Order: sequence, then C-alpha cells, then structure tokens
Amino acid sequence: MPLRTLVLLVVVTVLALFTALNWSAFMAPTTLSLAFMTVQAPLGLIMLGVTAILATLFLLYVVYIQTAVIVDARRTARDLHAQRELADQAEASRFTVLQTLLETRLQKLEEGLVAAQARSDDEFRSSLERATNTLAAYIGEAGDRIERRIADRGPTPA
Repeated sequence: MPLRTLVLLVVVTVLALFTALNWSAFMAPTTLSLAFMTVQAPLGLIMLGVTAILATLFLLYVVYIQTAVIVDARRTARDLHAQRELADQAEASRFTVLQTLLETRLQKLEEGLVAAQARSDDEFRSSLERATNTLAAYIGEAGDRIERRIADRGPTPA
C-alpha cells in the first residue's frame, strides 16, 4: 500500500475516533448567525458535514483527474502506435526503393561488364588476327628469302 494512502487512512481513522469520542460536543446546539437570521443548530455536526462534503468533492476531483490522465495516456499510446506503424511502413518503403535502385544499378553494371567483356574479346580477337597476319607475313617473307638464297646458290652437290 502506498505511503499516501496509508497516511490518508490514518487521518480518517483519527478523525472518526475523535468524532466518536466527542459526539455529545458535536451535537450540542449553538446559536448560529446566517447574516440575515439566527438559528439554533449543532455547530460540530455542521462542520463535520461540510468536511465530509469537501472530502467527497476532493475525491471526485481526484477521480476526474486520474480518468483524464488515463484517457490522455491511452490516446497518446494509440497515436504513438500509429506513428510507429507509419514509420515502419516508410522504412519498408525506403528499403524497397533502395533494393530496386540497387538491383537496377547492379543490372546496369552487369550489362556494362558484359559489353566491356565483349569489346575486350573483340579487341583480343582483332589483335590476335593482326598478330597472326603479321607473323604469317614474316614467315612468308622469311620463306621467300630462304628460297631466294637457295636459288642464288644453285644446286647443292650431293
């Protein structure tokens, strides 16, 4: 039990005990002035009634404040939950956009890589063909020189 509740309970118990012990004084009639007339009434009982009414009003006020706080807390929690879902959806949307962007760029990169590979293969084939032609030309030229030298020497004795 919280300390405030315990203190309030002790105060109410002491007040009830005080009232019970002094009930005859509470019920003693007294002349009371109401500004425009005078009345004979028990002042203790009137003051006890006013205290009870004020305590009831205070209790109702506390219940009203607590209810307002609970309603506000629930509304805030609901709003927070809605905002969290909205943020999660936005984050998921950003992830989807990012994934699409990455896939598009990866596809373009792969296409560029394939095109570069094809260009590289074409260049390699072209270079290989040129080198082959050049080598064939050199071999043909070397063969012609050899044949000319052999022809210039004449037949070789056996």
